[in-house]
Amino acid sequence: MNQYRKLDIHSRREMLYGLGASLGSVALTSLLNADEPASVPTDTPTGRPHFPAKAKRCIFLMMEGGPSQIDTFDPKPELSKRHLQEFSRSGDEQSAMSSGKRYFVKSPFEFRKAGECGADICTEWVHLSKRVDDICFYRGAQAESVNHPTACYHINTGNRFGGDPAIGAWTTYGLGTINENLPGFVVLPRSSYPQGGAANWSNGFLPATFQGTPLRPQGSPILDLRPPSGVSRERQRNNLDLLTQLNNSHLQQRTGRTELEARMKSYELAFRMQTEIPDILDLEGEDKSTLEMYGIGSNKTDAFGRKCLLARRLVEKGVRFVQAYAGNWDSHDYIQRAHGSLIRSVDQPIAALLKDLKRRDMLKDTLVFFCGEFGRTPDNGLRGGGKSYGRDHNAKAMTMWFAGGGVRGGHTVGATDEIGLEAVENVHPLRDVHVTLLKLLGLDDNRLTYYHAGRFKQLSQFGGTAIEELIA
Repeated sequence: MNQYRKLDIHSRREMLYGLGASLGSVALTSLLNADEPASVPTDTPTGRPHFPAKAKRCIFLMMEGGPSQIDTFDPKPELSKRHLQEFSRSGDEQSAMSSGKRYFVKSPFEFRKAGECGADICTEWVHLSKRVDDICFYRGAQAESVNHPTACYHINTGNRFGGDPAIGAWTTYGLGTINENLPGFVVLPRSSYPQGGAANWSNGFLPATFQGTPLRPQGSPILDLRPPSGVSRERQRNNLDLLTQLNNSHLQQRTGRTELEARMKSYELAFRMQTEIPDILDLEGEDKSTLEMYGIGSNKTDAFGRKCLLARRLVEKGVRFVQAYAGNWDSHDYIQRAHGSLIRSVDQPIAALLKDLKRRDMLKDTLVFFCGEFGRTPDNGLRGGGKSYGRDHNAKAMTMWFAGGGVRGGHTVGATDEIGLEAVENVHPLRDVHVTLLKLLGLDDNRLTYYHAGRFKQLSQFGGTAIEELIA
């Protein structure tokens, strides 16, 4: 589909924002997402991967706030020996939250070896522990910021300062959409947006067509999804036909003004989406055992369970990239209570997602990626009269994991030091993680470029190396 090559980018963005958070906005985003190459010569995406892809689609589970690797997937027995020993940190190891005396803090959780692979996992992960043989844990990643907004931007867009396209935008820019009746990049946020806001799923300097489409976490996921009461589908069709006739007459007198043509086609797409989207969003169409498997109906797991099930339904129907948010993992104190509660809220839904994808023979070509914006330190100041233990922000050590889509399930790659302060084995910056994700999707970061501000830009900013140990 090349009908929008000449459409001015700024006009599109203004038009898209003007539509608001309605079905029309979703339709226009999805429609234009089908094709809009750069206006300057570039390695224009063709809608095909650069090389054989191991994954056709991606589900990005974003644990906003910085989950602690030490209390989830990277046990540190040495901290039990050093618990409450005082020490000091300085320089770039400190975040704005660091002050006063610092003390080593052991994990309040127990760990065990799980699966045939013997993966280390906190015992709070009751359900996920049964899926570890499908998971590749990576302990060697390092971020570059200990502040939430810049770190969120970095993991999502490759740029700590915002303004660049999200990885979902790059993916749909490179591969296009699978189902022209649905958005290519969908976001399932919390009721409170992550730090940095919607820029975390922005199109950045790419055309506005590639921005993520957020589904509202409360109320109707998409406004105006259903026609007003008393308006039949036949009446909608007749209204659209009349509108198209009038607009075509107007358009013939104004050649080259493709904004109107784009709007006309978005109306048609919105009309088609009214048929397809309600069925996808109606989770009650799932059988009772599936709903229970995801934890839907249980107060603790219902919210994220619905996101995980919806993510599966969306990719099943052809959405290329889905990002689901959970949080807030920013546990500076009471980490046992805070992290324990959060783990229990996502454990069953995530395990169900992996199991469901596998039983539908979809996990093999669906990449599931789990991470936060950074990890946490092995220490904290004492709060609450010395009874409140937590952890500070840590960019030098974090655990993320990958499943499906051509990764080495049942493996753990990389390592941190004996107290979990810093990655020391198979260490890579986040740009290499991004390059790896793109490679699994069949995209070459050095070829997936867009000409902007005088140079060709890419997700990794200036190139990176794929982490081959993660790839099967």
